[in-house]
Order: sequence, then structure tokens, then C-alpha cells
Amino acid sequence: TVLSEKPTTFTITVTSEAGENDETVQTTLKFTYREKYPDETPLYEIVSQENLDDNGVMDIIKLLEQQAEENLGMVMIFTLVSAVQEKLNEIVDQIKTRREEEKKQKEREAEEEEKQRFHGTPVTIENFLNWKAKFDAELLEIKRKKMKEEEQAGKNKLSGKQLFEMDHNLDTSDIQFLEEAGNNVEVDESLFQEMDDLELEDEEDDPDYNPVNLDSD
Repeated sequence: TVLSEKPTTFTITVTSEAGENDETVQTTLKFTYREKYPDETPLYEIVSQENLDDNGVMDIIKLLEQQAEENLGMVMIFTLVSAVQEKLNEIVDQIKTRREEEKKQKEREAEEEEKQRFHGTPVTIENFLNWKAKFDAELLEIKRKKMKEEEQAGKNKLSGKQLFEMDHNLDTSDIQFLEEAGNNVEVDESLFQEMDDLELEDEEDDPDYNPVNLDSD
């Protein structure tokens, strides 16, 4: 894309070959011819990039500088652009290799974690004593809390005297209960007959009564 003719300024977008998942790396280069070009190197810069990190940008700038010095005195734009495209292809390959390494590393870590979980931690005298000390300390702390709770519960428990002193309604609670029952209580007066009115057999009148023979009828 030509931006101006005096001085001659234009941009060229360079794209790598498709990598994994059709991913590409792309950059747009801007060139400006100096008055004595090609006996002078052109001015160049990167105006945009896609999937290219800062390290990649610096690598391309260094590459352009190197290629421009090597081709001084010759028309060089095609050579510079070709060198950049090869570099982008290398970057795509590096991205693929890095992702494969990361994937393998994650798989190795997952396998190691699975082995560790399956085999557990080897028991040694040292780590057993450390675990035992920690376990005893936790158990002691639980006992202390339980004793403290029981002690606190004992302090909070009130005697009958304290309950009456705190709640005077308990003084008359039974009376209130009887008063509420009131006339609803039915009394069987036959249960209170005079003893003389009851027909009771005198054991002494029984001809078979023998106070000495307790087993007698």
C-alpha cells in the first residue's frame, strides 16, 4: 500500500504459513526510501502485528537491520520481506513446539500427581513422629475445649433455690394449677364413707381363723 511518493513510503503486510489450528503470525512493515536508496538503507518500522509478542518484534527489527546492511547498494525490499516471512514461519513452528512441550509437561505432572496419590507418602520415623506430635496436640486441644464447655455448663446450671429466687412465679405455680382445675375436678364421695358404714368381716369371728397358723385359711 503506497502512502506517499515523495518520499516514497509504503506498507507491506507479511503473513506466515498456517500453523497448528490454521494459526498464523502476521506483521505490517512500513518502508521509506532515503534520497540515495539503494546506496542507503531504507527506513523501516513495524506498524502492526498479530500473534507476535515483543520478543518476536525485536527479532524482526534486528533481522531487517542485518539484511539491509548485507544488501547495501542493491534493491533490497523483496529480500527484506522474504527474510521476514521466513522468520514468521520459524515463529509459528516455535509456537507449535512450545505448545507441544507444555502439553507434555502437563501430562507428566498429571501422571506424577496420580502416582503420588496412589502410592502416598513413604512413612519414615521422622515424618511419623511429626504426624504423631501434631495429632496428639490436636487431640489435647479437643479435650481442653470439651472440659471447658463442661465446666462452663456446670457453672451455668442453677439450683432449685436459685430458680425460685430468680423466678417468683414458681412460688405459686402449683396453687395456680389447682385453681385452674377448680370446679372441673370430680370427686367420688363413696370413697370417703365412714369406716363404721363399711361391711367388713372381723377376722376374729371367722371360725377358721388361727393367729398362730399364718398359713391357715
